[in-house]
Amino acid sequence: MRDLTILFDMDGTLLDLAFDDMIWESILPQQHAALQQCHLEESHRFLKQLYSQHKHSLNWYSSRFWQQQTGVDALALQIQHRQHIQLRRDCLILLDSLKQQEIPIWLLTNADQASLKLKLAQTGLSPYFQCIVSSEQYGFPKEEAGFWQQLQLHHPFDPAQVILVDDNLAVLQQAEKNGITQLFSIVQPSSSSAPRSSSELVYPALEHLSELLDYLNL
Repeated sequence: MRDLTILFDMDGTLLDLAFDDMIWESILPQQHAALQQCHLEESHRFLKQLYSQHKHSLNWYSSRFWQQQTGVDALALQIQHRQHIQLRRDCLILLDSLKQQEIPIWLLTNADQASLKLKLAQTGLSPYFQCIVSSEQYGFPKEEAGFWQQLQLHHPFDPAQVILVDDNLAVLQQAEKNGITQLFSIVQPSSSSAPRSSSELVYPALEHLSELLDYLNL
């Protein structure tokens, strides 16, 4: 336990993904439709195609990129609706317990640096983490090997002594390719969506974050 480090994703893991769902699936299409003076259905089709093209890339997570594509200030939308940023159930119970046990915890997110700054300011989570990284800093999303290589370069770690908790299957798979074997997913990343079925969960999944404490025998 002494050498253990726990790596947490942010959106959909520690934070309720419902905020991001609201921004990208509802508010942005509405604002884009109003700006382009088109039907909302047309805006949804346009964005759905772009989302499909850029999923799992840095563009997918970039507020700046989506402003360039849509003409809508995506970061401003997040700031305007920041009161909807919420912690997932048991988030603080878990983080407080790990802090009490002096277990190092890192925050690794695909959120761009501006969104990360906003969400940390809104939730007050920064003091819990010894290391905070946005994939934008490294030029690779967590779904690519380059991210993990850069993380190892800047913050050396022993994959055998690491636990990763992330709701993104592609991220977990890439982490496994880079030697991390203690991997956990999330049953319900967004409170606005139904829990995922067992067929969707390739890795052990947490229904409540505090369940990780049982795995750690804390």
